[in-house]
Amino acid sequence: MGSMTVEQVAEAMYALVKECHGKRNLRATDLTKAMIDKIGAESCDKQMCKEAIRLLVDGGRCTYAYLGGSYIVLPPETC
Repeated sequence: MGSMTVEQVAEAMYALVKECHGKRNLRATDLTKAMIDKIGAESCDKQMCKEAIRLLVDGGRCTYAYLGGSYIVLPPETC
């Protein structure tokens, strides 16, 4: 799929979180594994995924929820 930027990985992660909202809670490791499977390990590594998650959380597009574990979800006002 070619080399991707952190911003592109963040957009793909946001789309996945939005798609799974209300159906399934995603952990950071779930998002990382999904992106590596979707994009490929040569274009997206764990560090890039970590930076993409940080970008989403710091930007307010996603937030952490603690429901017996740490999950990445949409903020309550966007639900």
